Amino acid sequence: MKYNQLIDHTLLKPDATLPMITKLCDEAKQYHFASVCVQPCWVQYCADYLKETDVKICTVIGFPLGATTTAVKVFETKNAIENGADEIDMVINIGALKAGNEELVYKEIKDVVEASQNHCVKVIIETCLLTDEEKRKVCELAVKAKATFVKTSTGFSTGGATVEDVRLMKETVGDYCQVKASGGVRCFSDLEAMINAGASRIGTSAGVRIVKEIKQ
Repeated sequence: MKYNQLIDHTLLKPDATLPMITKLCDEAKQYHFASVCVQPCWVQYCADYLKETDVKICTVIGFPLGATTTAVKVFETKNAIENGADEIDMVINIGALKAGNEELVYKEIKDVVEASQNHCVKVIIETCLLTDEEKRKVCELAVKAKATFVKTSTGFSTGGATVEDVRLMKETVGDYCQVKASGGVRCFSDLEAMINAGASRIGTSAGVRIVKEIKQ
């Protein structure tokens, strides 16, 4: 298995600078990661910088709280695609889900999927804030809305990916959707555990360290 091709090489810190983003892109090229995952303001730069490579451009929508309106998330998605994004990682309206407003959550995912124009959409559910029942429900809604992935975490809340959550999510979505584990994956043993639990993509800022660990 080519583990490097499962990694979204991630830099979402608010204080990221152009040299840091350039370094991220250079590392993604060197190690042939699946994508660079960056804030929307960096999408166009990364798309231009990586246009002759096999590295995809992934960006985040409604990030990190998921509390913007659906219209804003749709606009962000369209703007990101226009700027060169290949993949969209959107944060759900967590409060709406916890309040039982499943229709709003479903419609929002569906609208973002439609706005993505057949691009890959990963639905960030922020597992650390949800009960197991809520995790199952939002995974079902993501499948219904035809999202490509369900994703564990933003990495900016109270916790990241766990093996238990990845397993629960994969059991819920089956073959209808893929699972991305993100948040706290810092070494090869973490990555391998997530893959074995059912993840097919890993979001991490430690991609270079992990790949070097594999090659030792």
